[in-house]
Amino acid sequence: MDRHWLLTNTCYGNRLPGDRRGFVGRVLDHRPGDPDEMRRVVHNIPGTECDEDISGLEEASRDLMKGPPIQLTVSHAEVLLKQLQETARIREWELLAVAVMFDHFHIVVGVLGDPSPSKVLGDFKSWGTRALSKAFGAPDSKTWWTERGSKRKLPNEGAIAGAIHYVLYEQPSPLLTWSPATGLCYGIPL
Repeated sequence: MDRHWLLTNTCYGNRLPGDRRGFVGRVLDHRPGDPDEMRRVVHNIPGTECDEDISGLEEASRDLMKGPPIQLTVSHAEVLLKQLQETARIREWELLAVAVMFDHFHIVVGVLGDPSPSKVLGDFKSWGTRALSKAFGAPDSKTWWTERGSKRKLPNEGAIAGAIHYVLYEQPSPLLTWSPATGLCYGIPL
């Protein structure tokens, strides 16, 4: 494979901007008109803190929602995993690790060439949507996922191994995990 990615996406309505638990957002380092001492931090880079809670922002985000937050079950996770595997097989991508939690998923994948990571994640999400909606019906919001998602390039073997470990062993309460080495596990692999 030519490129490897750690892809993450949240389910619709979870971790809204302003969330009290903190949230990941693209906040500019410096906005025009800000005093020089008011530097802002980009919160979507590994190792940086999450944005702090902003209750008004969360309320405004919730008011815009088209349906309740999506919360996946083990049955949803099983359907999603099967479709992620199928999508990777058809695209000739190498699926290295998957973790599905009730409110988000992580994928470590290797791809040929240099396709846009947004396209790779988009393919997984769109085919996952089709499979989930076929099995369970479309959600009220008409979408299972939030827009965009996180796409982190894994530049070397150490980064790939670290991402696989993170996905398989460092997730809080996964519904399921999978890798070629561990197979399907409900929870964290032993």
